[in-house]
Amino acid sequence: MTKPPVTPDIVNRVLSHPDVLTNIAIACIILLITLWVSKWLADGAKKLVRRFVQNDADRTLPEFMSQVIRWLLLTVGVVAALSRLGVETTSFIAVLGAASLAIGLALQGTLGNVAAGLMILFNRPYRIGDTVKIGEVTGTVHRLGLFATEINTAENLRVFVPNTKIFSNEINNFTTNGAIKIEVKLEVGMATDLTACLDLLLHVAKAQAGRMESPEPWVALQDFAPSGMIFKVAIFVPPNAAQGARTRLILDLKAALTAAGIEVPYPHQVSVERPG
Repeated sequence: MTKPPVTPDIVNRVLSHPDVLTNIAIACIILLITLWVSKWLADGAKKLVRRFVQNDADRTLPEFMSQVIRWLLLTVGVVAALSRLGVETTSFIAVLGAASLAIGLALQGTLGNVAAGLMILFNRPYRIGDTVKIGEVTGTVHRLGLFATEINTAENLRVFVPNTKIFSNEINNFTTNGAIKIEVKLEVGMATDLTACLDLLLHVAKAQAGRMESPEPWVALQDFAPSGMIFKVAIFVPPNAAQGARTRLILDLKAALTAAGIEVPYPHQVSVERPG
């Protein structure tokens, strides 16, 4: 004997409870909105991370971050839809929360570097090619990474500085204002004509090749020393010419002082012999 189809009975039950239809409709809307939002945010995250990526080794990183964000949002959407349908989701949320906490603790340092990297990207305290000093590291920014910044130093070293360390340190950017000040201190003897010496030092500073016209060089009489007077000489040069400019300035100052017969004091050792 053939049993009657059960479909009409199920349909009748559903139609007799309009709240069920409403909940199903709302759950479907939640899922559709979640699909759209997750795709939109995932694509945005992929484009954002790609701004960090500059070599083939990192090409998978934008896709990875995009998928992580998309699946997280989809999980939230599915939980919300199931909850709307009356499915008990408390245990599921508890397990999901414990797993998220474990992953977060395991990746605490990595996630901190990612967050700091995003803050650096938005605030832009430096760009690729800038000469910077971060903590004890001084050099030219080679690459902005999602986890670390690569800096080429004057010693021909490439230093990888974690983004969290950068974000928690003072950042000195020598390139932002377009000029670096080169200072040299020197000492002359007490018997030196200070006015003539000041004019000589200023002349040497202004004659430096490669210096910037603005700000102008300056010379100042700074202080007394045990055996003479201390002058400070300053010029301004482009950031990429700082090291060579300092060497040339010192050599030219020394040559000018020697040619002018100006004494540069140096420590003397005096030996005294007592009779008997």
